[in-house]
Amino acid sequence: MTGAPSGNATVELRTISLPGYDVTVGRGALAMAGAIAATTTRAHHYAIVSDEHVAPLYAQRVRDAVARVLPDAKLTLLLVPAGEEHKTRELWAQLTDQLLASGAGRDTTVIALGGGVIGDLAGFVAATYMRGIPVVQLPTTLLAMVDASVGGKTAVDTPAGKNLVGAFHPPAAVIADPDTLGTLTLRELRAGFAEVVKHGVVADAVYFANVEAAVPRLAAERGAGDAALVEIVARSVEIKASVVAADERENGQRKILNFGHTLGHAIELVSGYRLLHGEAVAIGMALEARLAERLGIAAGGTAARVVAALEAAMLPATFPHRMDPRDVLEATRADKKARGGAVEYALPVRIGEMSAQAGRWSVAVPDEDVLAVLD
Repeated sequence: MTGAPSGNATVELRTISLPGYDVTVGRGALAMAGAIAATTTRAHHYAIVSDEHVAPLYAQRVRDAVARVLPDAKLTLLLVPAGEEHKTRELWAQLTDQLLASGAGRDTTVIALGGGVIGDLAGFVAATYMRGIPVVQLPTTLLAMVDASVGGKTAVDTPAGKNLVGAFHPPAAVIADPDTLGTLTLRELRAGFAEVVKHGVVADAVYFANVEAAVPRLAAERGAGDAALVEIVARSVEIKASVVAADERENGQRKILNFGHTLGHAIELVSGYRLLHGEAVAIGMALEARLAERLGIAAGGTAARVVAALEAAMLPATFPHRMDPRDVLEATRADKKARGGAVEYALPVRIGEMSAQAGRWSVAVPDEDVLAVLD
């Protein structure tokens, strides 16, 4: 797909289709936000939800992009503090109150401009406001582009755990502009590669090998400007899109996307969110791959390859020595993936293939085995 932004340049865009919406990927795609919003969610009122870090960089560009195409639309900017610790029910309530105060009706579209926290929070606001209004996702981090913005999961955290209050609410559109990655810190960029590595492990051994080869360069200084990053983003979106299309509400195969997340979410919670989501998931993948080998599910050497790819991206891959393994084990019990009191894990058979377990796509694991890999 080719679009024309401002100036004489041409933006080359990739379009990946899911049931009900498209994901648009390409450098300069942010300039197409107005045209895409007008096509998918023509509304009277657009409410841009962003945080205090991202808004100064990109909010005006998004406002201008919408105003060029829809000059009569009302535009509101709603700012929230940055950070996972603010993805709460209290902030959800504040945002809904602000929408009500602004006069937003059912002819309103929410635009989520930011990373995964903003995507989850703004998406949940859209899912619940007046029983549901459209949301357009504009992810500005690598992790949000390849994972959080795609698939329709929205949620807020509680003291008991991550994403425990939420809804499935597919976006009207997703617009991923890798140019925005140039303003990330190196730590945030690297955190996004955890989900990239995950997609290779769960679904595509060839892609995993390509990521293995490219990630030392892409996760380095100025890696965000590498042309290969657009292809990495697009292929990750394609992998997630194919899994989501087959199982939109996570009753079966979509569970494979939880690889690394059962322990990862627990470690992130116990860290008090000092670890970034991608960092915690990286540790979770390393541990869960070892768990799969311990249980005889994964081929020997699988965990070593996962760890090597994560370390090439300069991500952590060992259990934090200051954490108590039993605190992490206890935190897994509140996870959404627990069934009948047992905690379930998505575990690999080998790179590119996950354990189906008679169609369940997840494995209940005894506590002693989990503690063994944590210890």
